[in-house]
Amino acid sequence: MRRSLVLAAAVVLLAGCSGGGEPAPQQSAGGSPAKVTLEWWHLSTAEPLKSLWAQRAKEFEAKNPHVTIKATVLENEAYKAKLTTITQSGNAPDIFASWGGGVLKQQIDAGLVKDISADVADVLPNFTPAALSAYQLDGKTYGLPTDIGMVGFWYNKKLFEKAGITEAPATWSAFLEDVKKLKAAGVTPIALAGKEKWPGHYYWAYLAMRIAGLDALKQAAVDHDFTKPDFVAAGQQVKALADLQPFQKGFLGAAYSTPDGQSATVSNGKAAMELMGQWAPSVQADAGKGLGDDLGFFAFPSVEGGKGSAGDAFGGGGGLAVGTDAPKEAVDFVKFMTEMGNHSKAVEAGGVLPVLKGEESAVKDPNLKQVATMLASASGYQLYLDQAYPPAVGQQVNDSVAELIAGTKTPEEVGADISEVAKSEG
Repeated sequence: MRRSLVLAAAVVLLAGCSGGGEPAPQQSAGGSPAKVTLEWWHLSTAEPLKSLWAQRAKEFEAKNPHVTIKATVLENEAYKAKLTTITQSGNAPDIFASWGGGVLKQQIDAGLVKDISADVADVLPNFTPAALSAYQLDGKTYGLPTDIGMVGFWYNKKLFEKAGITEAPATWSAFLEDVKKLKAAGVTPIALAGKEKWPGHYYWAYLAMRIAGLDALKQAAVDHDFTKPDFVAAGQQVKALADLQPFQKGFLGAAYSTPDGQSATVSNGKAAMELMGQWAPSVQADAGKGLGDDLGFFAFPSVEGGKGSAGDAFGGGGGLAVGTDAPKEAVDFVKFMTEMGNHSKAVEAGGVLPVLKGEESAVKDPNLKQVATMLASASGYQLYLDQAYPPAVGQQVNDSVAELIAGTKTPEEVGADISEVAKSEG
């Protein structure tokens, strides 16, 4: 659990959200706009987005001299912990990055997120429905997307060749065989950030999708039952992978984006692949040496006999939500960030994938073009489980799958533990 992180972040939050207080008056006594400071939280710690987002903020300030944007940039886990404190403190920043889904819904239910439907009505038709859907609830809009994508396997072509693997595995059994081939060739098959837990949940989530199907995951959100045979079977396949000992040494203590973490391990050629989202290439380049043309991508394999479609995608994107008490300039900034002329620069740089209609031509990287193409033709879509479900349930998924991979919980216990938390939250 992230209790210590949450408690530590709470102190920062309570001290740092003055920008989310009462809206500033529209004009000062002299007739010019009153000075406004916008608190903006995001988690784009890697290039190119780190610099691009900072540049967008400077441009907005230049166009709006009365506005100062104070950015707080945190890595993934610290950011999640800080978001958790929003609900506890009841005081949201003016603008904050969101994955949408169940976590955003909880924040909306707590009265912390502004309904921006009327403010953004003029630009909503510009977005693709898939990108926008995670930020809309009951016909209202609570944020605008900045990215969308899918999780898949990013791999080192040279290391696959070294192991005699000539094509990407299309089935789970073929994938397990390729893991064995890599090990036999003296190659570490997979890098995993075991310390952070969320990367591990991708395996269980995808296997649940392939074995049980998307409808089963949706039903589990209603009946709070993750003990059904197909969910146990997903856990058994995660265990089958873990039993092959495919991960790098020390993976249980490894982070994701640090110089010795999951991303860098792949980027530096010390592991053959990682299961990660569309941001993987930029984080790899930032954390390590980068693989260049040796980097490839393939979709999560199908599972023989499974009820799910091999064309179903798992993932999500990112977006910007606005705090309830934020001044109007906060919404103006969110709209500025997602204008075609501004957003397409981030797409061209390889930092994000298209969320605006007609933006597809801006994708230059061949691997990201492959992701975008797969996403465009996906037969179904599932948001990350630690965002789709209520926060406590998502956290339990991450924790339980981490225990499964570490060998301290059985597939049956994983289902029972998640169900217990889901029922208590439901």
